[in-house]
Order: sequence, then C-alpha cells, then structure tokens
Amino acid sequence: MQASVKRAMAITANLNRLTFDDADEIRALFSHLIGKKVDDGFLLIPPFYTTGGTDIRLGRNVFINQNCTFYDLGGLDIADDVMIGPNVSILTSGHPLEPAQRRAFVVAKPVVIERNVWIAAGATIIGGVTIGENSVVAAGSVVTRDVPPNTLVGGNPAKVLRSI
Repeated sequence: MQASVKRAMAITANLNRLTFDDADEIRALFSHLIGKKVDDGFLLIPPFYTTGGTDIRLGRNVFINQNCTFYDLGGLDIADDVMIGPNVSILTSGHPLEPAQRRAFVVAKPVVIERNVWIAAGATIIGGVTIGENSVVAAGSVVTRDVPPNTLVGGNPAKVLRSI
C-alpha cells in the first residue's frame, strides 16, 4: 500500500502543476495514474488527490472539477457522462471504530457512480454506496447509503429530496 501511495503522490504532484489549458497532458498523466487511457472527453481541473489511482475506473466524457480527493483503495467505478464538482471527496476506505484496532488495518468498500450522475460541490461519498443513474447529489451532502436512479439527494446524511 505504501508503494501505491508513493506512486500516486509523485504522479499527482506533476498533475497538480498543470493548468486548465494543459488538458492533453492532464489526460496523459491521469491515464498513467489509473493504468488505462482515458478518452478525449475526459476533463479534470487540478489540483486532484488520490491514495492510489489504480483502483479508479472511468467511463467516457467524465468531468472532475478542482480540489477533489478520491481514496480509491476499495475500488471506484465512474460511468459515462458523470460530472463531479469542486471539493468532492469519494472515500472508499477508512478505519475500524474500535480504538485498539484503528491503526491495525484499513476497511475498504467500493463506490459505484452510474451514468449521467452529477455530484455537486463539497459532497462526500462514503464507501459501499452506489449512486444511481441520472441522480444528483446536492452540494455539501454526505452520502452514506445507495442513491436510487433519477433522484436528487441532499443533507447529512443524504436523503432523497425528490425524483428528477
């Protein structure tokens, strides 16, 4: 795990030196980070942070705004046409609640973000959830449970506000 984090830190340090105008170089570095070529519709605005990168899988036409953090140890699947706002955290890993075990190991659960989802600014997605197709996660929300398709969720913890 240390080697993976060290590798990701080196790649993201280079990525975070780039600007919006360096889209081709950003795509090349992000492809190297995740170990698979991203499509020409991929757009990321640095800075960006991750713990590994190799457990991130991206669809086509994905947009990631600035200052996002992806802890991808549990696996992170992002489908086509997803938009992720600034300051979003997607956290697939954490630590046990029991004080004696917190430093002993990491607990990891996948996050799945289905097609055409919009995650608005400052949202936090916790491991083990699926965000259903066409859904919107409102700004500042904390998602701790699955989000049904075609819904708007918001709050802490996020709850369904209405269908869309």
